[in-house]
Amino acid sequence: GVIFLFGFLLEKAKGEILGVVIVESGWGSILPTVIIANMMHAGPAERSGRLNIGDQIMSINGTSLVGLPLSTCQSIIKGLKNQSRIKLNIVRCPPVTTVLIRRPDLRYQLGFSVQNGIICSLMRGGIAERGGVRVGHRIIEINSQSVVATPHEKIVHILSSAVGEIHMKTMPAAMYRLLTAQEQPVYI
Repeated sequence: GVIFLFGFLLEKAKGEILGVVIVESGWGSILPTVIIANMMHAGPAERSGRLNIGDQIMSINGTSLVGLPLSTCQSIIKGLKNQSRIKLNIVRCPPVTTVLIRRPDLRYQLGFSVQNGIICSLMRGGIAERGGVRVGHRIIEINSQSVVATPHEKIVHILSSAVGEIHMKTMPAAMYRLLTAQEQPVYI
């Protein structure tokens, strides 16, 4: 797939926070970086009208965030509080990742494990990894059927018996918790 990189300048008042919540993009993503999980209402990020939930931040004021731990990225963003102009490079990404696993028959292992709807491990080189499955993502739907309120055992059953083309929608678990108000956002 083609990656479109957007660069823009965001203006804010000195002493004002950027007003974002960032989470890790999930192991297995094309580029390991942080994504915007939430934006503070009327904060600089939201006011700019240029950022969306799901966007990957590639660099901020010339500092690349690719491959850095979440805590480091948070510190870098917090450090920009007293600046009035921030240069951002982002990759537009929808918050939900669409995954396609091709499983010819039941003899093929899916190649990932799930706990409470969250993908917790991935087999290297397996059909799930090739399909774009990411560790740390929550499964939202399987073959157009929502599994948001589905018990763990049922999800496992649906997956273990699925063959052919298995379409899944997933999103980072941390983002899911914010969107479903299970967690209070901490803006930086």
